[in-house]
Amino acid sequence: MKFMTMVSSDETLGPPPPALFGAIMKLGEEAMKSGVLVEQGGLHKTPAGARVRIRQGKISIVDGPFAESKEVVGGYAVYEVSSKEEVLKWTKRFMEIHVEHWPGWDGVAEVRQIFSASDIKP
Repeated sequence: MKFMTMVSSDETLGPPPPALFGAIMKLGEEAMKSGVLVEQGGLHKTPAGARVRIRQGKISIVDGPFAESKEVVGGYAVYEVSSKEEVLKWTKRFMEIHVEHWPGWDGVAEVRQIFSASDIKP
């Protein structure tokens, strides 16, 4: 089973502490060696991005930053695991790193299963 985790927080907090990056890299290496981490990455702040939206059949493109968004996705990971419980253990460890290395940081990690071919029924 594949899952994607997406970490969201207020992007106006400033840069994360360097120790956090080191701890995330260490956890990522452990997950890779365990064979469960497919990919992980951080995202640039919203001013570097854009949104492409369809509303009432019309497509619009809006450059960031996005004033209506308080919390935005700042990073992601894709895991290949045997159960939802397993991905939740890895995600909890990831969030514990934030508690340890970035006191006062508030955020959320959303965990979503990725569709596979077997999920699609004709």
